[in-house]
Amino acid sequence: MREEDFDSFVQLLAAEAEIRSSKPLSEGALLLWWQRLARFDLAQIRRALERHADDSERGRFMPQPADLIRFLEGSATDRAMLAWGKAIDAASRVGAYTDVVFDDPAIHAAIEDMGGWPKFCRGETKDLSYLQHRFTQSYSAYGNKGEFDYPARLMGDRSPDDVYAKRGLPPPKPAVIGDVEKARAVARIGRQGGKTPIAFTRVVEAIERRDATALLPHETGEEA
Repeated sequence: MREEDFDSFVQLLAAEAEIRSSKPLSEGALLLWWQRLARFDLAQIRRALERHADDSERGRFMPQPADLIRFLEGSATDRAMLAWGKAIDAASRVGAYTDVVFDDPAIHAAIEDMGGWPKFCRGETKDLSYLQHRFTQSYSAYGNKGEFDYPARLMGDRSPDDVYAKRGLPPPKPAVIGDVEKARAVARIGRQGGKTPIAFTRVVEAIERRDATALLPHETGEEA
C-alpha cells in the first residue's frame, strides 16, 4: 500500500470491527496492522477480508493480520512448494553456468545448504523427490527463523570475478528470477562476504522504501 491508502485502510478495518460489534482499534493497533500488511495492495487486503468473512466459523470474529496474510500468501507448505517450483524452473531455464538472484532470500539460503546453484541444477531426475523434500524443509525452516544468513547471489559454475577483472572485463550479470524490485533488495542486503545474520524484515523494508541499489539491471526478463 501507499501512504495515501492509509485512511481508506483505517476505514476498512473500522467497518470490519463495527459489523462484528468489536471495540474500535486503537491508534497503536492500527499502526501495527499497517506495518504487518503494508507490503500488500489495498485491493488484495479487501479480497482477503472478504475471504475471511466467508469462513463460516472464523468469519464471525475480527481477523488478525496473520489471518489475512495466510489468505494472501498461503500456508508455510504452500509457500515452500511455490518456491520449489520457481527454483526448479529457473534451474532448467537458466542453467548451472549463470549466476542467479531470486526475489526470495530463503531460496538462496536453501539452495546454498544443498551445495550451491550448480549442484542444485545438476540434480538427477531420479533424486527429484528427495531434493524437493530437502529444499522445502530447508526453505520452511528459514522462513520461520526470520533472521538468517544468505548469499547476495547464487554463483554459477563460471570463472571467478578476478579473472574477468584481469582482462578488464566486468563479471557476467546474474539472471533475475521473479520480481525485479524484490530481487534487487535481496541482492543488496545479502552477504557479500563473511557470515552475518540477515533479517528478512530488512528485505521487506528495503522493498517498501524502494531502497535497493542498482546491483541488478532495471529491465525485466531472465537474463540480467
